Amino acid sequence: MNLALYLEDLERRINTADEDNLSAQWLSFADCKLQEGFFAPSRPKSAPTLDWPDVNINDCIDDIDMMIYQQLKGVSDVLAEGGGELLSLRPNYGTGIIPSMYSAEIFIMPRETNTLPGARTLPGGMADIKRILDRRETDFSKALGGRVFYFAERWAELSASYESVKRYAYLYNPDLQGPLPLAELLWGSDLYIDIFDEPETVHAALGFFAGVMIDFFKKFHALCPPFDSEHGVEWGLLHRGAVIVRNDAAMNISGDMYKEFVRPEDQRILDAFGGGVHFCGKGDHYIEAVSEIRGLSVINMSQPECNDMEIIYRNTIDKGITIIGLPSAAVKQALASGRDLRGLVHSGASLAAWVDKASK
Repeated sequence: MNLALYLEDLERRINTADEDNLSAQWLSFADCKLQEGFFAPSRPKSAPTLDWPDVNINDCIDDIDMMIYQQLKGVSDVLAEGGGELLSLRPNYGTGIIPSMYSAEIFIMPRETNTLPGARTLPGGMADIKRILDRRETDFSKALGGRVFYFAERWAELSASYESVKRYAYLYNPDLQGPLPLAELLWGSDLYIDIFDEPETVHAALGFFAGVMIDFFKKFHALCPPFDSEHGVEWGLLHRGAVIVRNDAAMNISGDMYKEFVRPEDQRILDAFGGGVHFCGKGDHYIEAVSEIRGLSVINMSQPECNDMEIIYRNTIDKGITIIGLPSAAVKQALASGRDLRGLVHSGASLAAWVDKASK
């Protein structure tokens, strides 16, 4: 694939003044300087000058240049649609990056789903986890881990000749998940029984995977520094801190279990980098415990309809913690109910302006 054609197209279409203005808006939001309403930025539309064909993600897993093209097409789409996200791309290998380093089998989804691959649980479950803990080996060159760093090196090589692309298309963190989802994926669903029967092993596994994540992020950031010394970008959304820990598996445990087993390891990661927590599904039962993490600056959640949003708001924006990527329907519902969003909520919809109470 001739990536130069597509990089040249992006270079022509990126307007530096627009990007600087959008970055300034995001920094103001992330630093809690917007006092009322919600944040919904946009940029002027910039149409492509050539055709950007769709590609299937399955064709990208073993082809670095195709994977980079797939990510650049996302950048092109944001420019074409006038989206309010910052331009961004990542090594897009799904949730199995770290599991694959520990011999988890990568499961390629059926082609018609055009969905990122997953990873299968280790056949020995807890016994295999104990072997990992005994060996305590980490090889970032293995499996999908190696592809992440190859992607980063290849991107540095390709983007070097394109000043605007290099400056404004941010290479952000791969999906490393979080200590609990990693343990669950490798251990299997028996983890939720063994958390009672083998709590010491669960603690050890979560601690080990938190350490692997910290080392991985350090290595990745040495190649691909975050937005600046105080901010990072994920999914094109700017936030304080450098990482967002994924906690999708925490919906399956109680708030007390989260505090005992998971929060200490999430704390270690945010102590090292600063940032936030993402969760899918239900999180209102442990959001108070999350909100007490030192250095937590941001929450991202994908399914507000599964939550009591007043509990979420009391433990995020009422404590000065921003929410990014909140679906626009949830924002509208909050405003209709008279809920003060305090200028700390980013609406996932790309609307045309900063919105405050006076313009509602």
